[in-house]
Amino acid sequence: MMGELFPRERAELAPGAVHVPDWLDPSRQRELVTACRTWARPPAGLRTVHLPGGGTMTARQVCLGRHWYPYGYARTAVDGDGAPVKPMPTWLAELGRAAVRGAYDSASPGGAVTAPGGATAAAPDPAPYDIALINFYDAEAHMGMHRDSDENSTAPVVSLSLGDTCVFRFGNTETRTRPYTDVELRSGDLMVFGGASRLAYHGVPKVHAGTAPPGLGLAGRLNITLRVSGL
Repeated sequence: MMGELFPRERAELAPGAVHVPDWLDPSRQRELVTACRTWARPPAGLRTVHLPGGGTMTARQVCLGRHWYPYGYARTAVDGDGAPVKPMPTWLAELGRAAVRGAYDSASPGGAVTAPGGATAAAPDPAPYDIALINFYDAEAHMGMHRDSDENSTAPVVSLSLGDTCVFRFGNTETRTRPYTDVELRSGDLMVFGGASRLAYHGVPKVHAGTAPPGLGLAGRLNITLRVSGL
């Protein structure tokens, strides 16, 4: 395949939305998978998210720092076992800030980020990340188009992929429909979206089962999404 012969290049999908392939090395990926398995255990462990309309999310979820439920945050797993949410590790919060620097510092010459109209802005230095949403996708799971709009902060969203490759659909801020861009996210890839793209609709229409790196020891896909609550 072409991707095996030539390294994948970072890409700015929209102003402020940057895809960085292979940002996590294999060792860090394995460390994160091990950590996710610990976080997924009860209490306040991996759960199925029930939506207000009666449906359920096909990706299962565990939270750190604050517990997300449709559509807000709590200190306890209010739609799970009711236990206090696990704390956000300092090292994971710092990884979020490093991810923002890694995405934006090389997105444009001089470490600038492309802004609407072709202007440039300095790379942001967000407040410490205090929320992690960890979603586990099996072969049949997907995520509909949605916006990360339950926070009181405009800090960029950081998304780390582990395990199976997925199709990540990145849309616009106005509608769940076109225009959107589909990009392949593989294990170790980083996505950061902030600025003009902070409230863009996005989703995961498909996971390619059996594509995780053999040495990772993971069947399925883990997505670690880091956010700043502003609360």
